[in-house]
Amino acid sequence: IIALIVIGECLDHIVEKAVRTYGPQMTQTSVTVDSIHLSLMTGSASIKGLVIGNPKGYQTHNAISAGTIAVGVDPMSVFSQKIVIHTFRLESPEITFEGGLGGNNLSQIMDNVNSAGKSGGALSTNAAAQPTQPAQPAQPAQAKAGKKFEVDDLLITNAQVHVLLTGMQGQQTITLPPIHLTDLGKGGDGITAADLSSQVLKAITSTTLKSVATDATMLSKDAASLKQIG
Repeated sequence: IIALIVIGECLDHIVEKAVRTYGPQMTQTSVTVDSIHLSLMTGSASIKGLVIGNPKGYQTHNAISAGTIAVGVDPMSVFSQKIVIHTFRLESPEITFEGGLGGNNLSQIMDNVNSAGKSGGALSTNAAAQPTQPAQPAQPAQAKAGKKFEVDDLLITNAQVHVLLTGMQGQQTITLPPIHLTDLGKGGDGITAADLSSQVLKAITSTTLKSVATDATMLSKDAASLKQIG
């Protein structure tokens, strides 16, 4: 039991360092996290204060901010090549959508992650993405990318999206419908971190785009109605 606790404490630091090191390489933005706690005894993990920054050229600082992420993991899978995550729960994240339906910060981040995945799973050391950090050796990056993942059930609820549309003044806030993904990487060897991140970001981006498009349409109708009344 003591050994499991000690190993769990060590893994906390390893995972936290991996997020801070390889997160920016995949997204080509800043990625910070307050704390990560993994309990091998209960198979639970929590990630607090995860913040994904915006790509260069956008006026807002952050794209996604998550308070606490609750994760249920198969404890023994942590030591294997395929980490099995049974549940992933994210409640009330803050998302910033900046740009338009044709080009925006979320789509740019998703494209960056897809590019990292197409490079064969190895995460590139982009100096522009990490101006304050020295370039990481290629070999350790490939070793980390070798881990595969399975996520059985992923649920994001009550996501708040702050919308800054190009050409429109002010900011609108909308609430996304629940985002529910299942059986990601199930069967076989699983999927890479880049593939997993891409699928989750794709779900968030597509849901956000649909909601923003609907909201923009309603705003246009309201504006047209006001003009007719005037």
